[in-house]
Amino acid sequence: MTEPMRSVQLPAELCAAVEQKYGQKHGSLDAFLTFMMRELMHDDALRMDEEEQRVVEQRLRDLGYM
Repeated sequence: MTEPMRSVQLPAELCAAVEQKYGQKHGSLDAFLTFMMRELMHDDALRMDEEEQRVVEQRLRDLGYM
């Protein structure tokens, strides 16, 4: 089953530059943008995990466990 898709409007000049630079590696602008957006979401999740770890460590320090 495929995911529902949405349309996005981007400047044609920017699309052409991205296709020229990354087209061979990713195959299409759509594939490149999907890859990049997933990477950005993954990075946000990692940052959130790091922040959660800092909060837990601070709580443990406040309680005298660390």
